[in-house]
Amino acid sequence: MTDTPLHPVQTRPRKRSRAVALTILGAAAFALAGCREEAVEAEAFPDLGACKAAAEQGGSTFSSLDCDIAFQEAQTLHAEAAPRYESQEVCEELHGEGNCGSEQQATGSGGGSIFMPLIAGYLIGSMLGGSRQGMAASQPLYRTQDGRFTNAAGTAAYSSNTGRGNIAANQFTRPAATAGQPPMTRATAAARGGFGSSGSTRPAAGT
Repeated sequence: MTDTPLHPVQTRPRKRSRAVALTILGAAAFALAGCREEAVEAEAFPDLGACKAAAEQGGSTFSSLDCDIAFQEAQTLHAEAAPRYESQEVCEELHGEGNCGSEQQATGSGGGSIFMPLIAGYLIGSMLGGSRQGMAASQPLYRTQDGRFTNAAGTAAYSSNTGRGNIAANQFTRPAATAGQPPMTRATAAARGGFGSSGSTRPAAGT
């Protein structure tokens, strides 16, 4: 796999920043074909408070209002399209111990026999002020068993839930809804190699 570094989210002016931390992991088929994916500016935050704090201190490309809008969208996407599992044990096998909860706890609806990963951060893209059919301005991030983070579609793996950089626009594609669908069993999860493994991971464009 290739690692593409992204700059960290700042809580102070960028001229005093240091480049560390967040990377997007994986090789892309389009790169082998000589194509370049459209890139967007993106930032990752562990929670809404971190996003608003960075915005208020001038360390983010997003405003406090942008944070509120994008985080609400990510919460909605979480309820609609987060991976769902038949048991907490199966969920924790893919997302780590203590990183799962019931669908009922997460969404306020559904049954207590379906389990979902807890939101472990948010990815916000510069498409927030634009209009792109089929694209989302934000994505919830979930922990993976190896301590990394992945988006709702499971199409990318990140080393951190805090950072800034240019990434492929397709990382904001809205995944198929999972609400109301049969939850994954251990067998179906294993058949696809675990959540996210069937999707292609892509490095930031322009690198």
